[in-house]
Amino acid sequence: MDALLAAGIGMWIMLPALIPNSAAVLTGGGTPVDFGRSWRGNRILGDGKTWRGFFGGAVFGVLVGMIQLLVAQIYPAEVWFPSAPTNYGFGPMPGAIGVVIALSVGALLGDMAGAFIKRRMGYARGHRVPLLDIYDFVLGALILTLMFFPDWFLHAFVYDLGLVSLITVLIAVPLIHRLFNIIGYKAGLKKEPW
Repeated sequence: MDALLAAGIGMWIMLPALIPNSAAVLTGGGTPVDFGRSWRGNRILGDGKTWRGFFGGAVFGVLVGMIQLLVAQIYPAEVWFPSAPTNYGFGPMPGAIGVVIALSVGALLGDMAGAFIKRRMGYARGHRVPLLDIYDFVLGALILTLMFFPDWFLHAFVYDLGLVSLITVLIAVPLIHRLFNIIGYKAGLKKEPW
């Protein structure tokens, strides 16, 4: 597998983690995950993290991953890219389904962890914290998959050209994240463009 293919696979396998936060904005509202409770004088998470958004975002992320796995079954990687890993990087079934779920749910948990940290720092909802706002969901997705699927994680992001995949994700995600936040802001779905 060459470096360009590794970069493409890195972005491909991160799609289930990139979709949930945007989908949570579309499906959100209702009861906050923290039920309006505070801790040490600040909200635990804030009104922006809702149960409906969490489950809606997770469902969208998993659906995107299932579509990707379906594509991989219809158009096997070895036909198009002989050096590509199984299921374009998701690994063999049924573990690939678990990876998709871990990426989607992990992204939302990472975003909530970022909100928790911001509240502990005394920042109100919508306050910009550059690196935290960009990488919280990526770290959540990577950590959850590492916890539940360590072999997959090591093969996808560490061994061979896996580091190329990881570096590509870490460079491309801020650009994609910024683009989608601007689109959400211009569409009136977000109160701030970050």
